[in-house]
Amino acid sequence: MNYFINKIFFSINSKAPKYVFVIFVIVLSVALVEALIFSPEDYIQGHSVRIMYVHVPSAWISLGIFSVLGILSAGSLIFKNKILPIISKSLAPSGLVFSIIALVTGSIWGKPTWGTWWAWDARITSMLILAVFYLIYILSWRVFEYKNNVTKITSLIAVFGLINIPIIKFSVDWWSTLHQPSSFKLLEKSSIHVSMLIPLLLMTAAFALFSILIFLMKYNTELIKIKNKGLDRL
Repeated sequence: MNYFINKIFFSINSKAPKYVFVIFVIVLSVALVEALIFSPEDYIQGHSVRIMYVHVPSAWISLGIFSVLGILSAGSLIFKNKILPIISKSLAPSGLVFSIIALVTGSIWGKPTWGTWWAWDARITSMLILAVFYLIYILSWRVFEYKNNVTKITSLIAVFGLINIPIIKFSVDWWSTLHQPSSFKLLEKSSIHVSMLIPLLLMTAAFALFSILIFLMKYNTELIKIKNKGLDRL
């Protein structure tokens, strides 16, 4: 029965990337038009402010993915569920990519804004630490792949990395930093004008769809690897 359910789930999951890809292309196309054409330039930063439409969504997505990854890893440690580590493992690559994009675009944006490519600012440094956690997590899967305790080791890394998430979020409030305070808060009115907020949210949706696409592809690959090893029931 479990094998039959897994087979149906794999069949559905293998087709999903096609539909996600189509939606991703549509949303990204609309987002780019909004960000590059209809969105106004900043009265101080000029057109360089458009870097925000890549930098901010990348940072949001990388933080969100690691938060989910850490929570799933905690669930794996507590409930000994075998599927949660596979989901976490499949999420990590896109999280690493977006954390690197956030760092690179932040550096490019920082040059005309702050006059420097890099500063050991609290927000920037904590984001760099997040990228390091992603890298360590992914490398641990490779190093300990054939060890029985690989899921425990990687889960502990992810759970420990969760400590860094609130540090990133509140670093601009706790310390005096070059990085500007948060302009967008869920429970408060945004200080970003709607003409900039719409493309920002559209780009975030596009990046989220891309993350889902990468996750589905990676997850399908992991299921195939498990099936080839004769572990159909996980």
